[in-house]
Amino acid sequence: MTNDNLVLSEVEDGVALVTLNRPEAMNALSTELRIALSQTIDRLEADPDVHIMILTGAGDRAFTAGLDLKELGDVGLGGPSVHIEAHDPVLSINRFSGPIIGAVNGVAITGGFEIALACDFLIASPNARFADTHARVGILPGWGLSQKLSRLIGISRAKELSFTGNFIDADTALEWGLVNHIVPADQLIETAKKLADDMRSCEPASLKAYRKLINDGYAQTFGEAMETELQVGGALNREVTAQDVERRREAIRARGQKQG
Repeated sequence: MTNDNLVLSEVEDGVALVTLNRPEAMNALSTELRIALSQTIDRLEADPDVHIMILTGAGDRAFTAGLDLKELGDVGLGGPSVHIEAHDPVLSINRFSGPIIGAVNGVAITGGFEIALACDFLIASPNARFADTHARVGILPGWGLSQKLSRLIGISRAKELSFTGNFIDADTALEWGLVNHIVPADQLIETAKKLADDMRSCEPASLKAYRKLINDGYAQTFGEAMETELQVGGALNREVTAQDVERRREAIRARGQKQG
């Protein structure tokens, strides 16, 4: 399989559907796949007509099973061809400035779990399962899991997952707040696209700025985050004209009538 086929992408109405495409290997993150993902995201970020991304895996077995252990078994973590930091898929994902919906169609294991946590929020099929097996493999996270997971589901639950390597199923992930919705497998992408369509009713520039504001503030203390909101929000809001407000008010009213 060539690099061109390792990551599939299609764009419709400003929404990019990106699919990790190694189903025969449970979409494991080989070096070639990570490079292909980086190139795909950079291309989408450079496209002014793309505002939202949906990230999923091919098939119904795996979102992604994480790093390709077969590849690592041949060359080790320090091998130049699999240099983890040089081909960090989370840094690649973070270069996309718009909202990212993770559509988890199967297992998300270790590095695959980290990929899921890089998304802004997750929806899952009943096939979804999550596990952190870093300690079982004898390695430590490098793409954010050790810090993000505890902030998302609580430190005790995060420690249980990371110290045991046990799986949690989709229902538990929903109960713990790891995923937002569980939908039938054949409706997973359709549901993600519907959520993306709801986002498209927002102003694209505002949507990206809001995402950055939330993410930046989440990494700060509460007091720092409030000051960030005051400064960033104030600067952006001062640029909104009366004509902008009226145009957007009419769009909101029309959408409300349509939904009503």
